[in-house]
Amino acid sequence: MDVLIVGSIAYDSLETPLGLSEEELGGSATYAGFSSAFHNHRLGGDGISMVGVVGKDFQPQHLSWFIEAGLDISGIETALGDTFRWKGSYHGNMAEAITHETHLNVFETFQPQVPEHALSPKVLFCANLHPSLQASVLDQTSPTRLTLLDSMNLWIDIAYDGLIEVMKRVDIVVLNDGEVRLLANDQNLVRAAHTLQEMMEGGILVVKRGEHGVLALHPDGILSQPAYPALKIVDPTGCGDTFAGTLAAHLSKGVGEVGRKELAEALFHATVTASFTLETFGCDRIRNLSAGEYESRLIDFRHISNSNGF
Repeated sequence: MDVLIVGSIAYDSLETPLGLSEEELGGSATYAGFSSAFHNHRLGGDGISMVGVVGKDFQPQHLSWFIEAGLDISGIETALGDTFRWKGSYHGNMAEAITHETHLNVFETFQPQVPEHALSPKVLFCANLHPSLQASVLDQTSPTRLTLLDSMNLWIDIAYDGLIEVMKRVDIVVLNDGEVRLLANDQNLVRAAHTLQEMMEGGILVVKRGEHGVLALHPDGILSQPAYPALKIVDPTGCGDTFAGTLAAHLSKGVGEVGRKELAEALFHATVTASFTLETFGCDRIRNLSAGEYESRLIDFRHISNSNGF
């Protein structure tokens, strides 16, 4: 097993300047799963496993989508009740979502149980979950290469100490710039990132900066890469999860410590992949992404960023 992804599976309803969309398949595990599976197939990998929970109302077709993508869904539990639902909107430059309604439903009592065959993946990605659940997953598993972790403002606000402790246990933390500033209590992003890396007691910090690209603090120095210059932005939901899923898939192909060059190349692929997600409502764009169109955009981005590899 190359990558184990533990996170949320949800139905999203949202409004953007380009329209309304109801009951779109979403959630952190969903976007990370589709992007990770896409790259796992490209790279000739050994498979991706998902752990999450859905309700009795979850559409069988959506489970079929996971299977068709090559995802192992034996870790997805079907519980009594309804699937997690989120309703939100984007306005202006769509840099940040406004949450209108959150109904955790079966996700409220979710206790992740990792299947035996997935206990020792090459890479574990603890997607957006309460820090106590992320700690539980870390306790259950023994990744053979590395662990990644993502989080959000809510957990920073209500579970700060728990989040800091779980961040110390992983190799790579992936956050957006606002989350880094909030965690470090510092509006200077570079200084806040250094503070946070010290709080992590080492490791790699990846800072997603939206249209401004990505900043990464590696033990061998800082990396900075631009964003893909997107012309079509329909729905940014899931871009960060797509980014992290791609990162996990690419890093699962290496061995030993993650070098600066390897990290840079993985971040490059993560940036390109995330640029597809925002082109449609929901996960349809990343779910149906073809190898040909991906390679074409990858080549374009290398020219744009003046990079022929790292």
